[in-house]
Amino acid sequence: MPRQERDTGFGYVVREVARHVGVVFLVGATVATVASQITPDALLPRGVRLGISIAKGAAAKAADAAEPTAAPVNQQRVGIVAGHKGNDSGAVCPDGLTEAQVNLEVAGRVQATLQLAGYAVDVLDEFDARLEGYRADALVSIHADSCEYINELATGYKVAGSMAATAPEQSAALTECIIQSYVAQTKMNFHADSITRDMTFYHAYREIDPATPAAIIELGFLNLDREILESRPDLTSAGVSNGILCFLRGNPATP
Repeated sequence: MPRQERDTGFGYVVREVARHVGVVFLVGATVATVASQITPDALLPRGVRLGISIAKGAAAKAADAAEPTAAPVNQQRVGIVAGHKGNDSGAVCPDGLTEAQVNLEVAGRVQATLQLAGYAVDVLDEFDARLEGYRADALVSIHADSCEYINELATGYKVAGSMAATAPEQSAALTECIIQSYVAQTKMNFHADSITRDMTFYHAYREIDPATPAAIIELGFLNLDREILESRPDLTSAGVSNGILCFLRGNPATP
């Protein structure tokens, strides 16, 4: 084929420029397509990517923790005194079982049940500083009776309401709810004859806000009632919880 003369005119220059621009555009488009499919982190060394991942996770957790939790509106509050907690052991059995242990176990279960039902619950020490002027929709102090053998009649539970309340009928309603709920759960006898002055004039009654309905329960005798007190806290705590719920929900039992 005869050799053609090289075109060096203006048309040749235009064609060459267009060709090079087209190549550059094609390469740029290809790079852009590939880059769009690769995340920026993927271009980094593995160790750096791991550090970024950890940092992102920590930042997300911090953001979640910083998110404020709205407090329940008009949430009813209940105070539970775990008898002798923070002060002494209460009654002590020969093998070392203490009244304070029994009381605290039941108090913790009552707290869990009431919280699950939507109530705010404070578990208080026997002489808790918070008792001074304490205001709640109900306060119940949990105790148990002696571990010493007295006689065959020393079995059963007892409940006494506050005499210092400005609305004693509310404390009476709370007391009656607990009496009936406790016997329904435990089948124990109500031992009214052994209610003492320490119960009817319980120290916390004089410390709390007088508008707070309050009651104290002796769960049973640690001697003759030990089996249910030690082995069935599910029953004893349910008796107390149900009694409090009966009162709070406006369903006081009829004496």
